[in-house]
Amino acid sequence: MAARKSGLGRGLSALMEEMGATREAERGPSTLPLGLVEANPNQPRRSFAEADLRELADSIRVKGVLQPILVRQAANGRYEIIAGERRWRASQMAGLHEIPVVVRDFSESDGFEAAIIENVQRVDLDPIEEASGYQRLIKEFGHTQEMVAALVGKARSHIANLLRLLDLPAEVQEMLRQGSISVGHAKAVLQANEPMALANAILARQLTVRQAEEAARKSHLEGGQKMASAPAAGSGRDADVEM
Repeated sequence: MAARKSGLGRGLSALMEEMGATREAERGPSTLPLGLVEANPNQPRRSFAEADLRELADSIRVKGVLQPILVRQAANGRYEIIAGERRWRASQMAGLHEIPVVVRDFSESDGFEAAIIENVQRVDLDPIEEASGYQRLIKEFGHTQEMVAALVGKARSHIANLLRLLDLPAEVQEMLRQGSISVGHAKAVLQANEPMALANAILARQLTVRQAEEAARKSHLEGGQKMASAPAAGSGRDADVEM
């Protein structure tokens, strides 16, 4: 797909206008049976915290779904979610039979792109999910890092630094997903001669970001032989590391 250049900087709303998804292009009912709505298999978000879903479900039981979800018509009379899967899941938990929707006339590829953009603009994605969304926008839709930054309202340096996280070993990416290590720790691991050794040391010794960076520097300069000399937790001052 050729990369779009117009509408950048205004996120999903601009993309929807660009795709022709204006108010006049809305169609279909204002509510749909939950059974006719299905998740988008291509969206970047892979995990939904059970406790958060239950909290939202409790709110929906009392107040209903306050914001319609965005869908496109798929095959066999069903509808695929573009934005709002969390609300859809919580509505199922709440025992609802219908959900308010806005139906947009997206093609499959345009809906896929819009779903990625909507998701990476959320604050509750983990760093790997966010990075994966950026990577897909670049590889599958021909966007540059600068264009992705404008689409999602982030600095280009933020996009570049998040993409680097995808170079981490799969085991370290999972640590980051689970919150066992921070993005600052992950940046230090990327610089290490033996990434897994440093990641394990961070967990075992509860190293601060500054300590992890020092261990990475030593492992790189001395072939990983100085991992044992990393300072113990509690010594030294932590640093706020900006990715």
